[in-house]
Amino acid sequence: MSAQEQMRAMLDQLMGTTRDGDPGRSKVRFTDDNVCKSFLLECCPHDMLASTRMDLGECTKVHDLALRADYNLASEKKDYYYEIDAMEHLQTFIADCDRRTELAKKRLAETQEELSAEIQAKADKVHDLAEEIGKKLAEAEQLGEEGNVDESMKVMSEVEDSRKKKAEAEEEYRNSMPASSFQQQKLRVCEVCSAYLGLHDNDRRLADHFGGKLHIGFIKIREKLKDLKNLVAEKREKREVERAKRREDREKEKEKDSRTRNP
Repeated sequence: MSAQEQMRAMLDQLMGTTRDGDPGRSKVRFTDDNVCKSFLLECCPHDMLASTRMDLGECTKVHDLALRADYNLASEKKDYYYEIDAMEHLQTFIADCDRRTELAKKRLAETQEELSAEIQAKADKVHDLAEEIGKKLAEAEQLGEEGNVDESMKVMSEVEDSRKKKAEAEEEYRNSMPASSFQQQKLRVCEVCSAYLGLHDNDRRLADHFGGKLHIGFIKIREKLKDLKNLVAEKREKREVERAKRREDREKEKEKDSRTRNP
């Protein structure tokens, strides 16, 4: 993005469609059906997963920073309940992703060598510790980039502890099965983003996965969906209370009128 385009986007975000610029833009309103309500709330998956392995391409609905600015200003005076639209959008998206995850698990179960319950439990322990290491490495790197060196070193100390536990778990797993079977890559599916993770993936590969844009993007989407569900529930409850209050007020008014007409 050029410096001019960055400046234009900044002005759009600050001033909305009221600023001087494209005269045709003002014909579109944030309330229009063709405007992405998830974008207005900063949670459209098309944006959050852009430039990842699961890049969805451009959204079929309008994304415009100026319209988001218009919405933010207008929503201070009126509730448009767009949280419901965004929640339903993310629910559909996550449900589809979760279905793909379950299908991937099913395919792995059909194609990978079946292990006994005891050996599978040992393999799962290795997987869990490997994922723990990957997550902590990604966290340590993020803390380091943010300048929190002491916290980063503390997390790295935890990584070393986890590595020792993983080495012990691998040894236990290795001794429970033939060497030929141990060398075979055992895969499982990431519950967050549906990517495949291998039992023998090294720490760097796992850190890249858990600290990568795809995995982080899915975490943000799932967290946003959870927040939206809570917010929508609160707003619905508030609306029901207000409706009940209005009904009560109407009943009181009717009762008062009745007493006035029939003293």
